[in-house]
Amino acid sequence: MHKIPVDIAVIGGGPAGLAAAVKAKEEGFKKVILIERDKEPGGILNQCIHDGFGLIRFGKQLSGCEYSQRYIHLAKEAGVEIHTDTMVLEITKDKEVYAVSAKEGASCWQAGAIILAMGCRERTRPQVGILGTRPSGVLTAGAVQKYINVQGFKPGQKAVILGSGDIGLIMARRMTLEHMKVEGVYEVMPNLGGLRRNKVQCLEDYGIPLHLSTTVVKVHGKKKLEGVTVAKVDENRKPIPGTERYIECDLLVLSVGLIPENELSRHAGIQLHPVTKGPVVDQNMMTSIPGIFAAGNVSAVFDLVDYVSKTGEVAAAGAANWLRGEIKDVNTNQYMAVEAGENISFTLPQTIRPEDGKITFFMRVRKPLTKPVIQLTCDGKVIAMKKLQTANPPEMVALTVEWKEEYQGHIMMEGKEA
Repeated sequence: MHKIPVDIAVIGGGPAGLAAAVKAKEEGFKKVILIERDKEPGGILNQCIHDGFGLIRFGKQLSGCEYSQRYIHLAKEAGVEIHTDTMVLEITKDKEVYAVSAKEGASCWQAGAIILAMGCRERTRPQVGILGTRPSGVLTAGAVQKYINVQGFKPGQKAVILGSGDIGLIMARRMTLEHMKVEGVYEVMPNLGGLRRNKVQCLEDYGIPLHLSTTVVKVHGKKKLEGVTVAKVDENRKPIPGTERYIECDLLVLSVGLIPENELSRHAGIQLHPVTKGPVVDQNMMTSIPGIFAAGNVSAVFDLVDYVSKTGEVAAAGAANWLRGEIKDVNTNQYMAVEAGENISFTLPQTIRPEDGKITFFMRVRKPLTKPVIQLTCDGKVIAMKKLQTANPPEMVALTVEWKEEYQGHIMMEGKEA
Protein backbone atom coordinates (compact mmCIF):
# COMPACT_ATOMS: atom_id res chain seq x y z
CA MET A 1 0.00 0.00 0.00
CA HIS A 2 1.27 3.46 -0.90
CA LYS A 3 2.20 5.51 2.18
CA ILE A 4 1.26 9.18 2.11
CA PRO A 5 3.84 11.31 3.96
CA VAL A 6 2.54 13.87 6.48
CA ASP A 7 4.19 15.94 9.20
CA ILE A 8 1.66 15.41 11.98
CA ALA A 9 -1.36 13.08 12.03
CA VAL A 10 -4.04 13.86 14.63
CA ILE A 11 -6.45 11.02 15.37
CA GLY A 12 -9.79 12.30 16.65
CA GLY A 13 -11.65 15.49 15.76
CA GLY A 14 -12.99 16.49 19.18
CA PRO A 15 -11.78 19.49 21.21
CA ALA A 16 -8.35 17.96 21.92
CA GLY A 17 -7.74 16.95 18.32
CA LEU A 18 -8.93 20.25 16.87
CA ALA A 19 -6.80 22.28 19.29
CA ALA A 20 -3.79 20.08 18.51
CA ALA A 21 -4.23 20.43 14.75
CA VAL A 22 -4.58 24.23 14.95
CA LYS A 23 -1.51 24.49 17.18
CA ALA A 24 0.50 22.23 14.83
CA LYS A 25 -0.24 24.59 11.93
CA GLU A 26 0.74 27.56 14.08
CA GLU A 27 4.07 25.80 14.67
CA GLY A 28 4.71 26.08 10.94
CA PHE A 29 4.06 22.55 9.67
CA LYS A 30 2.44 22.38 6.25
CA LYS A 31 1.08 18.83 6.16
CA VAL A 32 -1.16 18.40 9.21
CA ILE A 33 -4.06 15.96 8.90
CA LEU A 34 -6.96 15.36 11.25
CA ILE A 35 -8.78 12.02 11.04
CA GLU A 36 -12.32 11.80 12.45
CA ARG A 37 -14.54 8.72 12.34
CA ASP A 38 -17.81 10.69 12.52
CA LYS A 39 -19.38 12.56 9.62
CA GLU A 40 -18.12 15.91 10.92
CA PRO A 41 -15.52 17.11 13.45
CA GLY A 42 -16.45 18.40 16.90
CA GLY A 43 -16.79 15.21 18.90
CA ILE A 44 -19.27 14.95 21.76
CA LEU A 45 -19.55 18.76 21.86
CA ASN A 46 -21.79 18.68 18.78
CA GLN A 47 -24.64 17.33 20.93
CA CYS A 48 -24.00 19.57 23.96
CA ILE A 49 -26.47 22.44 23.57
CA HIS A 50 -26.05 23.64 27.18
CA ASP A 51 -23.59 26.41 28.04
CA GLY A 52 -20.62 26.44 30.43
CA PHE A 53 -17.88 25.88 27.84
CA GLY A 54 -15.02 28.21 26.93
CA LEU A 55 -14.67 30.42 30.01
CA ILE A 56 -10.94 29.76 30.24
CA ARG A 57 -10.10 29.43 26.54
CA PHE A 58 -12.35 32.14 25.07
CA GLY A 59 -13.48 34.11 28.13
CA LYS A 60 -17.13 33.50 27.23
CA GLN A 61 -20.02 31.23 28.18
CA LEU A 62 -20.48 29.08 25.09
CA SER A 63 -22.53 26.00 24.30
CA GLY A 64 -20.61 22.87 23.33
CA CYS A 65 -21.68 23.37 19.71
CA GLU A 66 -20.42 26.96 19.69
CA TYR A 67 -17.12 25.92 21.26
CA SER A 68 -16.47 23.19 18.69
CA GLN A 69 -17.49 25.43 15.79
CA ARG A 70 -14.92 28.01 16.83
CA TYR A 71 -12.18 25.40 16.64
CA ILE A 72 -13.51 23.90 13.40
CA HIS A 73 -13.37 27.38 11.84
CA LEU A 74 -9.80 27.89 13.12
CA ALA A 75 -8.73 24.49 11.77
CA LYS A 76 -10.17 25.13 8.31
CA GLU A 77 -8.78 28.65 8.25
CA ALA A 78 -5.33 27.31 9.15
CA GLY A 79 -5.44 24.77 6.33
CA VAL A 80 -5.72 21.57 8.36
CA GLU A 81 -6.53 18.63 6.08
CA ILE A 82 -9.64 17.07 7.66
CA HIS A 83 -10.69 13.50 6.83
CA THR A 84 -14.17 12.74 8.21
CA ASP A 85 -16.12 9.47 8.16
CA THR A 86 -12.73 7.76 8.38
CA MET A 87 -11.91 4.99 10.85
CA VAL A 88 -8.32 4.46 11.99
CA LEU A 89 -7.67 0.73 12.31
CA GLU A 90 -4.08 0.68 13.47
CA ILE A 91 -1.07 2.80 14.35
CA THR A 92 2.47 1.44 14.51
CA LYS A 93 5.64 2.29 16.41
CA ASP A 94 7.00 3.55 13.10
CA LYS A 95 4.17 6.11 13.12
CA GLU A 96 2.17 4.58 10.30
CA VAL A 97 -1.57 5.28 10.41
CA TYR A 98 -3.86 2.76 8.67
CA ALA A 99 -7.48 3.83 8.08
CA VAL A 100 -10.54 3.11 5.95
CA SER A 101 -13.41 5.23 4.67
CA ALA A 102 -16.30 4.76 2.24
CA LYS A 103 -15.04 7.65 0.13
CA GLU A 104 -11.29 6.99 0.01
CA GLY A 105 -11.13 3.26 0.73
CA ALA A 106 -8.02 2.03 2.54
CA SER A 107 -5.31 4.60 3.32
CA CYS A 108 -1.92 4.64 5.01
CA TRP A 109 -0.23 7.82 6.20
CA GLN A 110 3.42 7.90 7.20
CA ALA A 111 3.59 10.54 9.90
CA GLY A 112 6.56 12.29 11.42
CA ALA A 113 4.56 12.46 14.67
CA ILE A 114 1.14 11.22 15.81
CA ILE A 115 -1.21 12.86 18.30
CA LEU A 116 -3.82 10.55 19.82
CA ALA A 117 -7.07 12.39 20.61
CA MET A 118 -9.73 9.67 20.42
CA GLY A 119 -11.55 10.82 23.56
CA CYS A 120 -13.47 8.43 25.77
CA ARG A 121 -16.59 6.27 25.79
CA GLU A 122 -19.32 5.63 28.35
CA ARG A 123 -19.51 2.63 30.62
CA THR A 124 -22.49 0.45 29.82
CA ARG A 125 -24.80 -1.89 31.72
CA PRO A 126 -22.55 -5.00 31.60
CA GLN A 127 -19.76 -3.00 33.26
CA VAL A 128 -21.89 -2.19 36.30
CA GLY A 129 -23.43 -5.65 36.65
CA ILE A 130 -27.18 -4.98 36.82
CA LEU A 131 -29.33 -8.11 36.99
CA GLY A 132 -32.44 -8.73 34.89
CA THR A 133 -33.52 -9.10 31.30
CA ARG A 134 -32.42 -6.99 28.32
CA PRO A 135 -35.40 -4.78 27.44
CA SER A 136 -35.27 -1.64 25.33
CA GLY A 137 -35.14 1.55 27.37
CA VAL A 138 -31.73 1.07 29.02
CA LEU A 139 -29.48 3.75 27.52
CA THR A 140 -26.32 5.67 28.34
CA ALA A 141 -26.63 9.37 29.15
CA GLY A 142 -24.75 10.27 25.98
CA ALA A 143 -27.15 8.24 23.85
CA VAL A 144 -30.13 9.96 25.46
CA GLN A 145 -28.44 13.33 24.86
CA LYS A 146 -28.01 12.54 21.17
CA TYR A 147 -31.58 11.28 20.79
CA ILE A 148 -33.06 14.46 22.30
CA ASN A 149 -30.61 17.20 21.24
CA VAL A 150 -29.63 15.98 17.77
CA GLN A 151 -32.39 13.70 16.52
CA GLY A 152 -35.33 15.37 18.26
CA PHE A 153 -36.57 12.06 19.66
CA LYS A 154 -37.91 11.57 23.19
CA PRO A 155 -36.77 8.08 24.32
CA GLY A 156 -39.15 7.74 27.27
CA GLN A 157 -41.71 9.34 29.56
CA LYS A 158 -40.49 8.43 33.06
CA ALA A 159 -36.79 8.06 33.74
CA VAL A 160 -34.49 6.82 36.47
CA ILE A 161 -30.84 7.90 36.29
CA LEU A 162 -28.10 5.64 37.62
CA GLY A 163 -24.89 7.49 38.41
CA SER A 164 -24.30 11.16 39.14
CA GLY A 165 -21.81 11.92 36.37
CA ASP A 166 -22.07 15.32 34.73
CA ILE A 167 -23.82 14.14 31.54
CA GLY A 168 -26.44 12.37 33.64
CA LEU A 169 -27.04 15.45 35.78
CA ILE A 170 -27.32 17.68 32.71
CA MET A 171 -29.73 15.25 31.05
CA ALA A 172 -31.89 15.19 34.19
CA ARG A 173 -32.58 18.88 33.58
CA ARG A 174 -32.87 18.42 29.81
CA MET A 175 -35.44 15.64 30.13
CA THR A 176 -37.42 17.70 32.62
CA LEU A 177 -37.54 20.57 30.14
CA GLU A 178 -38.86 18.09 27.56
CA HIS A 179 -41.72 17.27 29.98
CA MET A 180 -40.29 13.89 30.89
CA LYS A 181 -40.60 12.80 34.52
CA VAL A 182 -37.22 12.18 36.19
CA GLU A 183 -37.95 10.11 39.30
CA GLY A 184 -34.47 10.54 40.76
CA VAL A 185 -30.72 10.15 40.41
CA TYR A 186 -29.15 7.16 42.17
CA GLU A 187 -25.43 7.08 43.01
CA VAL A 188 -23.68 4.00 44.44
CA MET A 189 -20.91 6.10 45.98
CA PRO A 190 -21.41 8.24 49.12
CA ASN A 191 -20.31 11.34 47.20
CA LEU A 192 -21.50 13.18 44.10
CA GLY A 193 -19.87 11.98 40.88
CA GLY A 194 -20.20 15.25 38.92
CA LEU A 195 -19.58 18.93 39.46
CA ARG A 196 -21.38 20.65 42.34
CA ARG A 197 -22.68 23.38 40.04
CA ASN A 198 -24.48 20.73 37.97
CA LYS A 199 -26.05 19.31 41.13
CA VAL A 200 -27.43 22.75 41.97
CA GLN A 201 -28.43 23.88 38.48
CA CYS A 202 -29.69 20.56 37.12
CA LEU A 203 -31.17 18.78 40.16
CA GLU A 204 -31.92 21.16 43.01
CA ASP A 205 -33.33 23.92 40.77
CA TYR A 206 -35.79 21.39 39.31
CA GLY A 207 -36.63 19.46 42.46
CA ILE A 208 -35.00 16.22 41.29
CA PRO A 209 -33.83 14.11 44.25
CA LEU A 210 -30.31 12.68 44.53
CA HIS A 211 -29.96 9.37 46.41
CA LEU A 212 -26.38 8.64 47.50
CA SER A 213 -25.14 5.16 48.51
CA THR A 214 -27.99 3.71 46.44
CA THR A 215 -27.95 1.71 43.21
CA VAL A 216 -30.13 -0.11 40.71
CA VAL A 217 -29.98 -3.83 41.45
CA LYS A 218 -32.42 -5.15 38.83
CA VAL A 219 -34.30 -4.15 35.70
CA HIS A 220 -37.79 -5.45 34.89
CA GLY A 221 -39.50 -6.05 31.58
CA LYS A 222 -39.03 -8.27 28.54
CA LYS A 223 -39.30 -6.30 25.31
CA LYS A 224 -39.65 -2.88 26.96
CA LEU A 225 -38.43 -1.61 30.31
CA GLU A 226 -41.24 -1.64 32.89
CA GLY A 227 -39.35 -0.65 36.02
CA VAL A 228 -36.24 -1.01 38.16
CA THR A 229 -35.46 -2.09 41.71
CA VAL A 230 -33.14 0.15 43.71
CA ALA A 231 -31.49 -0.57 47.06
CA LYS A 232 -29.22 1.09 49.59
CA VAL A 233 -25.60 -0.14 49.68
CA ASP A 234 -23.12 -0.56 52.54
CA GLU A 235 -19.57 0.77 52.76
CA ASN A 236 -18.43 -2.03 50.43
CA ARG A 237 -21.09 -1.06 47.86
CA LYS A 238 -23.05 -4.25 48.50
CA PRO A 239 -26.91 -3.99 48.50
CA ILE A 240 -28.43 -3.96 51.98
CA PRO A 241 -31.23 -6.56 52.28
CA GLY A 242 -34.59 -5.06 53.12
CA THR A 243 -33.89 -1.67 51.52
CA GLU A 244 -35.14 -2.64 48.04
CA ARG A 245 -37.72 -0.41 46.36
CA TYR A 246 -39.47 -0.88 43.00
CA ILE A 247 -39.82 2.12 40.68
CA GLU A 248 -42.02 2.09 37.60
CA CYS A 249 -40.24 3.65 34.61
CA ASP A 250 -39.71 3.19 30.87
CA LEU A 251 -36.18 4.65 30.70
CA LEU A 252 -33.05 3.84 32.69
CA VAL A 253 -30.24 6.33 31.97
CA LEU A 254 -26.71 5.17 32.79
CA SER A 255 -24.24 7.88 33.82
CA VAL A 256 -21.69 5.57 35.41
CA GLY A 257 -18.35 6.88 34.22
CA LEU A 258 -16.14 7.20 31.16
CA ILE A 259 -13.31 5.08 29.77
CA PRO A 260 -10.50 6.47 27.55
CA GLU A 261 -10.61 5.04 24.00
CA ASN A 262 -7.26 3.30 24.02
CA GLU A 263 -7.54 0.25 21.78
CA LEU A 264 -5.18 1.88 19.27
CA SER A 265 -2.75 2.79 22.07
CA ARG A 266 -2.83 -0.70 23.53
CA HIS A 267 -2.27 -2.46 20.20
CA ALA A 268 0.65 -0.13 19.43
CA GLY A 269 2.33 -1.17 22.68
CA ILE A 270 2.00 2.19 24.43
CA GLN A 271 2.33 2.03 28.22
CA LEU A 272 -1.01 2.71 29.95
CA HIS A 273 -1.51 4.12 33.44
CA PRO A 274 -3.39 1.86 35.90
CA VAL A 275 -5.53 4.70 37.31
CA THR A 276 -6.28 6.96 34.32
CA LYS A 277 -6.40 3.98 31.87
CA GLY A 278 -4.76 6.33 29.36
CA PRO A 279 -1.16 6.53 28.13
CA VAL A 280 1.61 7.48 30.54
CA VAL A 281 2.83 10.87 29.28
CA ASP A 282 5.57 13.38 30.04
CA GLN A 283 5.30 17.18 30.16
CA ASN A 284 5.16 17.26 26.34
CA MET A 285 2.26 14.75 26.41
CA MET A 286 4.60 12.26 24.73
CA THR A 287 3.82 8.60 25.37
CA SER A 288 6.24 5.73 25.97
CA ILE A 289 6.74 5.52 22.18
CA PRO A 290 8.87 8.49 21.03
CA GLY A 291 7.02 10.66 18.52
CA ILE A 292 3.53 9.53 19.58
CA PHE A 293 1.65 11.97 21.80
CA ALA A 294 -1.73 11.83 23.61
CA ALA A 295 -4.14 14.62 24.49
CA GLY A 296 -7.51 15.21 26.13
CA ASN A 297 -9.77 12.48 27.43
CA VAL A 298 -7.74 9.73 25.83
CA SER A 299 -5.00 10.48 28.39
CA ALA A 300 -7.31 11.06 31.38
CA VAL A 301 -10.98 11.97 31.70
CA PHE A 302 -11.32 15.73 32.23
CA ASP A 303 -14.29 17.71 33.54
CA LEU A 304 -13.53 20.98 31.68
CA VAL A 305 -13.23 21.16 27.91
CA ASP A 306 -10.81 24.10 28.26
CA TYR A 307 -8.31 21.75 29.92
CA VAL A 308 -8.86 19.23 27.13
CA SER A 309 -7.96 21.84 24.52
CA LYS A 310 -4.95 22.88 26.61
CA THR A 311 -3.49 19.37 26.53
CA GLY A 312 -4.05 19.28 22.76
CA GLU A 313 -1.96 22.43 22.37
CA VAL A 314 0.75 21.03 24.65
CA ALA A 315 0.84 17.78 22.65
CA ALA A 316 1.12 19.69 19.36
CA ALA A 317 3.95 21.87 20.70
CA GLY A 318 5.67 18.70 21.89
CA ALA A 319 5.23 17.06 18.49
CA ALA A 320 6.70 20.16 16.84
CA ASN A 321 9.71 20.08 19.15
CA TRP A 322 10.15 16.38 18.42
CA LEU A 323 10.15 16.94 14.67
CA ARG A 324 12.61 19.82 15.02
CA GLY A 325 14.95 17.59 17.01
CA GLU A 326 14.61 19.57 20.23
CA ILE A 327 13.54 16.52 22.26
CA LYS A 328 16.49 14.14 22.51
CA ASP A 329 17.70 11.15 24.52
CA VAL A 330 14.16 9.85 25.01
CA ASN A 331 15.36 6.29 25.57
CA THR A 332 17.65 7.12 28.48
CA ASN A 333 16.83 6.87 32.18
CA GLN A 334 16.48 10.63 32.55
CA TYR A 335 12.73 10.51 33.16
CA MET A 336 11.51 11.00 36.71
CA ALA A 337 8.19 9.58 37.88
CA VAL A 338 5.69 11.93 39.54
CA GLU A 339 4.25 10.08 42.53
CA ALA A 340 0.62 10.61 43.50
CA GLY A 341 1.07 11.19 47.21
CA GLU A 342 -1.31 11.96 50.07
CA ASN A 343 -4.94 12.25 48.89
CA ILE A 344 -4.01 12.45 45.17
CA SER A 345 -5.46 9.74 42.91
CA PHE A 346 -3.32 10.57 39.87
CA THR A 347 -1.32 13.31 38.19
CA LEU A 348 -0.91 14.23 34.53
CA PRO A 349 1.87 14.19 33.36
CA GLN A 350 3.12 11.13 35.18
CA THR A 351 6.77 11.48 34.13
CA ILE A 352 9.11 14.47 33.81
CA ARG A 353 12.20 15.17 31.71
CA PRO A 354 14.59 17.43 33.63
CA GLU A 355 14.50 20.60 31.53
CA ASP A 356 13.57 24.22 32.12
CA GLY A 357 10.07 25.40 31.20
CA LYS A 358 6.51 25.73 32.41
CA ILE A 359 4.60 22.55 33.19
CA THR A 360 0.87 22.41 33.96
CA PHE A 361 0.01 19.43 36.15
CA PHE A 362 -3.55 18.11 36.28
CA MET A 363 -4.73 15.96 39.18
CA ARG A 364 -7.70 14.75 41.19
CA VAL A 365 -8.01 14.37 44.94
CA ARG A 366 -9.15 11.08 46.47
CA LYS A 367 -11.49 12.60 49.05
CA PRO A 368 -13.08 16.04 49.51
CA LEU A 369 -11.00 18.78 51.13
CA THR A 370 -12.54 21.86 52.75
CA LYS A 371 -9.39 24.03 52.86
CA PRO A 372 -7.12 22.30 50.38
CA VAL A 373 -3.48 22.99 49.68
CA ILE A 374 -1.94 21.24 46.68
CA GLN A 375 1.84 21.02 46.82
CA LEU A 376 4.58 19.56 44.66
CA THR A 377 7.78 18.42 46.35
CA CYS A 378 11.23 17.33 45.18
CA ASP A 379 13.05 15.17 47.73
CA GLY A 380 10.70 16.56 50.38
CA LYS A 381 11.26 20.22 49.48
CA VAL A 382 8.18 22.17 48.35
CA ILE A 383 8.77 23.60 44.86
CA ALA A 384 5.19 24.67 44.09
CA MET A 385 1.99 25.21 46.07
CA LYS A 386 -1.60 26.20 45.35
CA LYS A 387 -4.38 27.01 47.81
CA LEU A 388 -7.97 26.33 46.77
CA GLN A 389 -11.39 27.13 48.21
CA THR A 390 -12.46 23.48 47.97
CA ALA A 391 -11.36 20.30 46.22
CA ASN A 392 -13.58 17.34 45.30
CA PRO A 393 -12.81 14.06 43.50
CA PRO A 394 -14.87 14.85 40.35
CA GLU A 395 -13.13 18.19 39.79
CA MET A 396 -9.75 18.32 38.04
CA VAL A 397 -7.20 20.62 39.69
CA ALA A 398 -4.54 22.39 37.62
CA LEU A 399 -1.17 23.53 38.97
CA THR A 400 1.31 25.37 36.73
CA VAL A 401 4.95 25.10 37.77
CA GLU A 402 8.02 26.97 36.52
CA TRP A 403 10.12 23.83 36.22
CA LYS A 404 13.91 24.00 36.56
CA GLU A 405 16.34 21.41 35.29
CA GLU A 406 17.86 21.26 38.78
CA TYR A 407 14.67 19.67 40.13
CA GLN A 408 15.85 16.08 40.13
CA GLY A 409 14.99 13.43 42.68
CA HIS A 410 11.81 12.07 44.25
CA ILE A 411 8.90 14.09 42.83
CA MET A 412 5.58 13.92 44.69
CA MET A 413 2.20 15.67 44.46
CA GLU A 414 0.14 15.93 47.66
CA GLY A 415 -3.25 17.29 48.69
CA LYS A 416 -3.67 18.42 52.30
CA GLU A 417 -5.91 20.49 54.51
CA ALA A 418 -4.47 23.93 55.27
